[in-house]
Amino acid sequence: MLFPDYRPRRLRQNEAFRRMIRETRLTVDDMILPLFVIGGKGVKNPIPSMPGHYQLSTDNLVKTAQEAYRLGLPAIILFGLPEKKDPLGTQAYAKNGIIQKAVREIKDKLPDLMVITDVCLCEYTDHGHCGIVEGNTVDNDATLDLLARTALSHAQAGADMVAPSDMMDGRVTEIRNLLDENNLSHVPIMSYAVKYCSAYYGPFREAADSAPKFGDRRTYQMDPANALEAIREAAMDVEEGADILMVKPALPYLDIICRVREEFDLPIAAYNVSGEFAMIKAAEKMGWIDGKRVMMETLTGIKRAGADIILTYFAMEAAEILNG
Repeated sequence: MLFPDYRPRRLRQNEAFRRMIRETRLTVDDMILPLFVIGGKGVKNPIPSMPGHYQLSTDNLVKTAQEAYRLGLPAIILFGLPEKKDPLGTQAYAKNGIIQKAVREIKDKLPDLMVITDVCLCEYTDHGHCGIVEGNTVDNDATLDLLARTALSHAQAGADMVAPSDMMDGRVTEIRNLLDENNLSHVPIMSYAVKYCSAYYGPFREAADSAPKFGDRRTYQMDPANALEAIREAAMDVEEGADILMVKPALPYLDIICRVREEFDLPIAAYNVSGEFAMIKAAEKMGWIDGKRVMMETLTGIKRAGADIILTYFAMEAAEILNG
């Protein structure tokens, strides 16, 4: 297929042709909106590094969820900011914890909106790590029970899906077993199967007040240089009972999304993380880029790489465009 016999511009000459042969189509159904919930009433704390996003009290969270539902988004994922923290993150699995109360409130008002909960301890521990700390080390096996209890408490509150993000070895098995033992075998697990230790999480840690108080997370989150390890991590979660596999972050790891997609036949999610969002918003504010076009190109690229589902802070803004 060489010029002049083949002229690819023939099928680019108008929008109708371009639409007819478009290979990747982004839809509202592809996206999940992350939201941050905090205690109190009437609270709407702006997150400076994430324009348009807020720490929301439950009443305002419900309003935002209603708007997401009106736009046709199928799901939200919740992150909680507790009133108090302790070494064991007890508010993560408290019956009346911030997430548990928020789930009940949203499901009461919006039963058809899928509510997913992030399962981790970092927002709830006073040291900011994702598990129990012994000395200066996160104790993997001691953490598993607390993660499973957290997932169970979310599901019992009415969560439609749980999403462990902690990167402890073996947590999917522990969660799956405890859910099944409590007649919750219908609740799926979206595993953060391939989660890199990334500098792109900065704005999120401000939003969720979850930065570690000492050290970093390199002993449990993945080395950004590794690709084969991603396949091993994903394979382990498949064997343990994950229903959806997530890659996080998305943009610097499009190759990983593609490789995981080619290797496994489960649905693949990708998290378009806070740093990716913040960079686009900052460049847009400076007038350096067309923010809306870059947003849509970014989301399309993530889907083209192989993601079936995209967790993104752009969800409502993109939905407005997609809905016309």
